[in-house]
Amino acid sequence: MEHATSQSPDLPPHPHEPNAIYENIQVNEEQSTNSPNTSVADEAPLEEIHLENGSANAQASQEAVADSTTEVHPEIEESSHPSSPLEVSQHPQQEETQEDRPPPPPPRDVVPDSHPESRMKSPAPSVVSGPTHKRSMTMSKGHNVSVVLISTALEAIAASKDAKRSAALRESTQKALDLIKSNQAGDQPREIFEPLRLACETRNEKLIIASLDCISKLISYSFFEDDGTSAYSLPSPPPSPGPGRAPSSASTPLPSLVDLVAHTITSCHSEATPDTISLQIVKALLALVLSANILVHHSSLLKAVRTVYNIFLLSTDPVNQMVAQGGLTQMVHHIFTRCRRGLGTKSTDSSTLAEMSQSPSTRQSFSQSRSDSDSQLTANGHHHQESASVTGSDQDPEVEEDVQKPKSQPALTLKSFEASNPLDALPEGGHYVHGHQLTLDDLFVKDAFLVFRALCKLTMKPLNTESERDLKSHPMRSKLLSLQLVLTVLNSHMPLFVDPNAIIYSSTSHEATTFIQAVNQYLCLCLSRNAVSPVPQVFEVSVEIFWRVLAGMRTKLKKEIEVLLHEIFVPILEMRTSTLKQKAVILGMFSRLCQDPQALVEVYLNYDCDSEAADNIYEHLMNIISKFGTAAPSSNQAKVAEPPSPALSPAPKNQANSQITWNVSGLSVPGTMDTSTMGLSESQLRRQGLECLVAVLRSLVTWGTGSKATDESAPPISARSFTDESKKDSTSEGNLERLSVGGSVEAFRQATPDIADDPSRFESAKQKKTTLLEGIKKFNFKPKRGIQFLLETGFIKSKTPQDIATFLLTTDGLSKAMIGEYLGEGEDENIAIMHCFVDFLDFKEQSFVDALRLFLQSFRLPGEAQKIDRFMLKFAERYMAGNTKTPFASAECAYVLAYSVILLNTDAHNPQIKKRMTKPDFVRNNRGINDGGDLPEDFLSVIFDEIVSNEIRMKDEIEAGLANVSTGPGLANALYNVGRDLQKEAYATLSNGMANKTEALFRTMMRGQRKGSKGGEHFFSASHFVHVRPMFEVAWIPFLAGLSGPLQETDDLEVVELCLDGFKNAIRIVCFFDLELQRNAFVTTLAKFTFLNNLGEMKTKNMEAIKALLDVAVTEGNNLKGSWHEVLTCVSQLEHMQLISNGLEVPESGKKGRSKKGPSEELATESRSTHITVAADMVFSLSHYLSGTAIVNFVQALCDVSWEEIQSSGLSTHPRLFSLQKLVDISYYNMSRIRLEWSNMWEILGEHFNLVCCHNNLHVASFALDSLRQLAVRFLEKEELPHFRFQKDFLKPFEYTMIHNQNPDLRDLVLQCLQQMIQTRSQNLRSGWRTMFGVFSAASKVSTERIANSAFEIVTRLNKDHFPAVVQHGAFADLTVCITEFCKVSKYQKISLLAIAMLRGVIPVMLQTPECSLSATVDNTTNEQPMDDTMIRFWFPVLFGFYDIIMNGEDLEVRRLALDSLFSTLKTYGKTYPVEFWDTVCQELLFPIFSVLKSSQDLSRFSTQEDMSVWLSTTMIQALRDLIDLYTFYFDILERFLDGLLDLLCVCICQENDTLARIGTSCFQQLLESNVSKLSASRWERVTTTFVRLFRTTTPYQLFDENLRIEIDAPAETNEPSNEPNGSTILPAPLSPNHEQPPKPDARTTLAERRRIFKQIIVKCVLQLLLIETTNDLLRNDGIYNTIPPAQLLRMMSVLDQSYQFARSFNEDKDLRTGLWKVGFMKHLPNLLKQESSSAATLVHVLLRMYHDTRPDHQAARPQIAERLVPLGVGVLRDFNKLKAETQSKNISAWTPVVSEILDGFCRFDRQDFSQYLSVIYPLATELLSRDIPPEIRQPLKTYFERVGYVKRIVDIES
Repeated sequence: MEHATSQSPDLPPHPHEPNAIYENIQVNEEQSTNSPNTSVADEAPLEEIHLENGSANAQASQEAVADSTTEVHPEIEESSHPSSPLEVSQHPQQEETQEDRPPPPPPRDVVPDSHPESRMKSPAPSVVSGPTHKRSMTMSKGHNVSVVLISTALEAIAASKDAKRSAALRESTQKALDLIKSNQAGDQPREIFEPLRLACETRNEKLIIASLDCISKLISYSFFEDDGTSAYSLPSPPPSPGPGRAPSSASTPLPSLVDLVAHTITSCHSEATPDTISLQIVKALLALVLSANILVHHSSLLKAVRTVYNIFLLSTDPVNQMVAQGGLTQMVHHIFTRCRRGLGTKSTDSSTLAEMSQSPSTRQSFSQSRSDSDSQLTANGHHHQESASVTGSDQDPEVEEDVQKPKSQPALTLKSFEASNPLDALPEGGHYVHGHQLTLDDLFVKDAFLVFRALCKLTMKPLNTESERDLKSHPMRSKLLSLQLVLTVLNSHMPLFVDPNAIIYSSTSHEATTFIQAVNQYLCLCLSRNAVSPVPQVFEVSVEIFWRVLAGMRTKLKKEIEVLLHEIFVPILEMRTSTLKQKAVILGMFSRLCQDPQALVEVYLNYDCDSEAADNIYEHLMNIISKFGTAAPSSNQAKVAEPPSPALSPAPKNQANSQITWNVSGLSVPGTMDTSTMGLSESQLRRQGLECLVAVLRSLVTWGTGSKATDESAPPISARSFTDESKKDSTSEGNLERLSVGGSVEAFRQATPDIADDPSRFESAKQKKTTLLEGIKKFNFKPKRGIQFLLETGFIKSKTPQDIATFLLTTDGLSKAMIGEYLGEGEDENIAIMHCFVDFLDFKEQSFVDALRLFLQSFRLPGEAQKIDRFMLKFAERYMAGNTKTPFASAECAYVLAYSVILLNTDAHNPQIKKRMTKPDFVRNNRGINDGGDLPEDFLSVIFDEIVSNEIRMKDEIEAGLANVSTGPGLANALYNVGRDLQKEAYATLSNGMANKTEALFRTMMRGQRKGSKGGEHFFSASHFVHVRPMFEVAWIPFLAGLSGPLQETDDLEVVELCLDGFKNAIRIVCFFDLELQRNAFVTTLAKFTFLNNLGEMKTKNMEAIKALLDVAVTEGNNLKGSWHEVLTCVSQLEHMQLISNGLEVPESGKKGRSKKGPSEELATESRSTHITVAADMVFSLSHYLSGTAIVNFVQALCDVSWEEIQSSGLSTHPRLFSLQKLVDISYYNMSRIRLEWSNMWEILGEHFNLVCCHNNLHVASFALDSLRQLAVRFLEKEELPHFRFQKDFLKPFEYTMIHNQNPDLRDLVLQCLQQMIQTRSQNLRSGWRTMFGVFSAASKVSTERIANSAFEIVTRLNKDHFPAVVQHGAFADLTVCITEFCKVSKYQKISLLAIAMLRGVIPVMLQTPECSLSATVDNTTNEQPMDDTMIRFWFPVLFGFYDIIMNGEDLEVRRLALDSLFSTLKTYGKTYPVEFWDTVCQELLFPIFSVLKSSQDLSRFSTQEDMSVWLSTTMIQALRDLIDLYTFYFDILERFLDGLLDLLCVCICQENDTLARIGTSCFQQLLESNVSKLSASRWERVTTTFVRLFRTTTPYQLFDENLRIEIDAPAETNEPSNEPNGSTILPAPLSPNHEQPPKPDARTTLAERRRIFKQIIVKCVLQLLLIETTNDLLRNDGIYNTIPPAQLLRMMSVLDQSYQFARSFNEDKDLRTGLWKVGFMKHLPNLLKQESSSAATLVHVLLRMYHDTRPDHQAARPQIAERLVPLGVGVLRDFNKLKAETQSKNISAWTPVVSEILDGFCRFDRQDFSQYLSVIYPLATELLSRDIPPEIRQPLKTYFERVGYVKRIVDIES
């Protein structure tokens, strides 16, 4: 024994057999080197597990445990087999790994011969080729187990008293020793094992320890290999040998060796087992389970786990507990690790069970009894009811399930789940399941499942009240350990759970189930039972488990997670009765979710965007978290020193050792939250909520903008609050690195391979869900309206009763009461829907009460009897249809009984009813209802009992009842509640309800999954960043509330930092996605928190807000848009604050005149800190990095702020110009922008400078002007290409200022600025010249002479020095306009005269300047096209200048000079003009001079009538003369415009103003006389037409209008104010044409109207006479008479004739004239004598001349002439003869010359014509003789008679 003790730990080779051992080591090493399948995992699975978890090496921790064991219990070492507990995990493994590494397994595809020995065996057993067994005993065939190891133990057994007592023990020991001595032990392991097994069954502690130690050593050396005697393909296993049972019998096959070993070890433990044995059992079982080569499966594995579990529970020694717990953890790790190892190489590793069938490790029952495989972890024969070992509970699983179940539901048991999950049985007698060849890996997976299921079941055992209070009680320790193990497994082996290759094969249902599906139900139940636990430790581990599920399994357990969140975790957060600690722990878990961007986005996509999901979980969660952050602190809450909140980031895995573990279980799972400091105070919870909210925002930023973050000039997330040295809490830097991701965020976005991640699809899904919820809300308010809405939106497919009923039955969220109301309505439509609704309920094979319960729980019965009646009738009919075997004779009986049951339900459970119905009452009430007969009494009795014990209640009623746990007021209640923890009681009631409801939901879900309905179960993985936008939109209000609440209330800088970080992240999101409303909200709120408008109230936190706002401005500038205004306002206020704090400015006084308080000294200093100063400066200095659109928003905002500053300064001598200065700065910074962007900027800046430069505060305006000058000088340094106008636009504010600012000093300053620019930058001026001339033009109109003088001097210099540059850059026209403006000023005649001289002087310079390219014009006029452009560009502006002065010049002399210049220039240079240019000159310059004559609109430019009269009488008349002169000069060129000129003359002649008309006629006459030789026949026709038009226009036809002669009853002669100008003024008044409709006969004209008409008639008469005179003058001119064609002459004669006839008819109508005289037409009797006589005279003269004209044309026309002349002459003579000398002397004297000419003319007729007309004229001539005729007539009369004598041959000679 002693010898063994000393040798054992290091296992030296036996002294007698060194070579054999050595050889074998060599062979094994060789094999291991050559083997392709040996892996590190084979050697050291534990190390692998722990390294994967990132925690410290488990072996190291085990060593620590071992050391402590050795110290505390030295006696263990003496009494036990010498290996310390350390060897449990260390030595055997080390020895195996380093010295005796087992040989590798054969390649999986090689099938061994018919008698394979082991998994590790070589393909062809042969002694020569190498060892055939891996069993390490050097007794036969070269196996190298130390003989000392085994023989010492056997000898000890043989020497014991027990061996002497027991023959079996003695014999087997002896046999084994003999085998060892004969070197045959290696082939017969069972014989070697038998004495050890029997020794374990003795009561001898030392023997048991020795044999267990020996067994564990042999296990470590892989000794227990079966010799193949046991059949491996038996249909069922032999029973495990119990104590006292023979190990084998003829009738029963032997169990496999591994099973035997496992059973032997586990049987050693009972409740009374000493701690020393327990330690050895743990060691042996650990060696067995961890062995890489001896594989334990299924029931043996479960026994091993169970035994170690029970040792932990039953042992009183803390060291033993720790060792057992450590061993258990290692076992579980190993069981799961080997699955992962196998699955990792699944594709290449195809070894099947068939190959392994001889292996003892696999040779066991594949169809074990249910109870075995259900993991009964009880030690045989030890049912320890108190302990939480699974004793009893697993054998009778219903017991634990029935606790606290509402009786209304069938009890939910584990068996009910097992029925749906038949995964325990492996194939019987073969290794194929439904065509699948089972592999070893499949067995491993099955093992893992069985162990995990067992652990889950252990967690579900309910605790009684006592256990809940005592953490050291067995049930509590059991629960905590099992929960910890579940957590450990989930933490370390998540890949196995989600691996689709991890499949469990069932032989009974031929199903292959994935691992996750198999464990799903157990895991969910484990959570639903424990997550509501009031025990903090249980609750915390449950939350941790749920976090692992959420983080790792969400893609697989979508619906389950939804149920757990919706039914348990979210409600606990909202419950009043849950503790702060519970809320804090859940919040901590959610905080981790919030830090995982992908998980967060996926929660939104899969629950908020899924209409199948009951709740918008993400949205709901954000609302809750926000409420936590903003919850008002309780008034009685004492301020506690808060530990830093650990919620924000769990400790990274490499810090697991630093975790504080709770002392019950001693297990630490890496990555678990430290909850010890959580939930200590409400304020800490608020802080945690805030951190959670900020984490959400960070995650959204990471997910939504991460891919773009690297492009920005600043990092996307300011993590200042988490990098401060002051914060040394559990926030880890690793976490930050993860959150402030740049481009690497793409790693988050792994798209799911199967379903595209389409944002628009989710958006429409979300929209759909929102609409559905709105429809449900409407239904719950007014059902009809809701149904209508749901039909319109398509949620109810059609109006058919079936569709509506289906919707009502299947949709969550509808109010049961409203469904009842709607279905109960009496309308046909509602009744039909109700019938369909009930028809959809399935009452088949249900008891009457269950059917009624189902019926009444699907809606709430309405109150009216008629409605209830309809429901009950339908129910009875439906129940009878579905159930044939009922005691009812008819549906009527069911109907009555249903009523009766409802009454019973009310009677039994209504608290207001005092006397309750008894069972006999109920039976009596229902007598005779079954078609006259009675229902069976038993039947009624059962109904009565069930209703009384289990009320029919609505599900939501039950929940509502639970929620309203409150205590009444009053002293009695207060006394009653003393000593009760009411909150805890309320929580317990509520939590039970929650757990039950959750389990019921899971049950429904499992049922659905069994049926295979996996409808909306697909989980969508997120990969697209756009999802962040809708996520932010649904939660932005809680975000804003959650961040601004704490910021407002607290002064704690850490909290402030957090809030501000949240603000920055939120603003980043709103900017990135351009959410305008949200952006305004967040930025405005943040700006308000700066308190810059209330410096007296400012605190340090407000300074932090300023920093945050500046950070935002720097990082988010491109997307701030309208929010720039808030930012820049704050920057402006900040500068104001600095001024105040420096004492440079006094704070503004408040409303009542009291001056406001300034900022504190400390804050004043802080406001000047580097951070703030630099950040504020960067806002401006980095503006050139802003995008083209952003800079426009920025400039607009800065202009607005600048204007606000200036307006606030009033007329102060020190106005606030900070923002204006910044505008200048950013203009500098941004000057290098592309011109398009610059133009957009300047459009705003220019407008602002316009405003500011014209501000009434001189300091502001002069500062602005000077700034503008500096900018302009800088701007002009840049080259401008031709045809652009950037300079022109840039300099516009100077022009605007000159025009609008009345201050002469400022105007002077403008001129100085421009002068300086010309001096320094003239060579760069391009389009800027044009604006400059605009400024000078404006200056010319200024009322201050020095300004006008200065401007004119500058223009003079420019004209002299820079003329070529001005021309070259297209400003020539502007120059001429500018000079013209100076010409037009009347105040300074000197300037005007100089200016007109300058304008005249421009022409020769222009012609000589090469840039004008006009010199060619003089020589070459053929090339007209380009010439025309040049003419327009250069000649036209000059000529237009003259025209402008003529029209608008105020000084008469200047106008005269301009007129002279215009026409002299045209005469001088006109010959070089192309015809087209002449066209322009006439249309645009010459004719428009006279436009005033045509339209009164042109009069507006004259301020007074006098001015106009002067202009008309001087300038215009002269212009008309000059125009005629010009036409004469260039008639050949200008004759094409003759029509225009004639029109103009017509207009001029047809004026009421006599002067204008005379000028017009004289000009007309002049034109014709001057150009008579140049007029062609066609021109004469046009001239004649003009005459015809003139005569017609001036004929006063209105004289014959009767209406004008109607008497008007005028009042006594009133001197109406006459609008007529005095005689000297000349006003244009065109005559109204005669074709105007005369007034209707009955129309009564007013006196004033009549006077106006009379006046116009007189004017027309005068004009007609004037025209007759002009015609007479023209036709007496020989030149004209000789050139005018006879046809045109005759046309003129006919017009004259008409004039004559008109006058004659008027003169003859005495009544008409008298009538006109009577109505006041004239003061004496009117006549047209002069018109009549002069027109007749002209006619006679011209016709006679034509008659005697010898030219052939005239000769041909003689008959026509005579036809006109003779009647005229005869008429005149006849009328003359009628005149009375006494009264008509005037008439006689008027007509005398005419008569004389007529007689003379007749005398000169040729003989034929004279004779022809003699008979007519002779009598008239004779009659003349009877009158007193004047001498003028006598002579021609004498001649006439002589001629008559000659013609009639009275005399022979013609006198």
